Amino acid sequence: MSGGFAAGPLPIPFAQRYTGFLGRARLLLADDHPVLLAGLKKLLEDEFDVVGMAADGVQLIASAQELRPDAAIVDISMPRLNGIDAIRRIRKVAPHTRVLVLSVHSDSAYVKEALLAGARGYILKQSAAVELISGLHQVLRGRIYLTPPLRRDAPLGTRKLTLRQLEVLKLVAEGCQNKEIAAHLHISTKTVEFHKTRIMSELDIHTPAGLTRYAIRRGILVN
Repeated sequence: MSGGFAAGPLPIPFAQRYTGFLGRARLLLADDHPVLLAGLKKLLEDEFDVVGMAADGVQLIASAQELRPDAAIVDISMPRLNGIDAIRRIRKVAPHTRVLVLSVHSDSAYVKEALLAGARGYILKQSAAVELISGLHQVLRGRIYLTPPLRRDAPLGTRKLTLRQLEVLKLVAEGCQNKEIAAHLHISTKTVEFHKTRIMSELDIHTPAGLTRYAIRRGILVN
């Protein structure tokens, strides 16, 4: 195993032994970037059977329910339904599928939300080439795998924000106006305003420029 955090076997219903699988483990990949999906497939197909690929959260859930893969590699920022909400639904429609998040977001709040939703691993995309296969083996054995930098306790800040508030913060930092944010997240402009008020209050930051700087520092907005 390459450097990363691997806990002992988890006391969860689907934590069957990896050695109990018949043949190669079956994988489902989900990301809204076709080039990345193709790259992941090429990276993994020597050791695993890639049985499906999804471009958004809704397609991911449908594919998980139909294919019942052993594991799913899931991005967080996807159209129609974000990866965190998709993981929660996968736990219902395909409870034996282990989910490993592959994301650009390094903020501890994303990691926490992913694990609470049911993910068994979290790897940063920039580490995929050296960690993904090793981390996937750990997840398939019923263990948790985290990219090493994510194991460190992060300072308080976005820990206080909900996933929806993190989404709003990212869009504000990208320069989106309230109507654009509302359309992107399928919520009302009043709800956007409410979330922005809560975000500024929790972080004690009261300008869009300040939120942008904060989002870059915390890995929420990746240039």
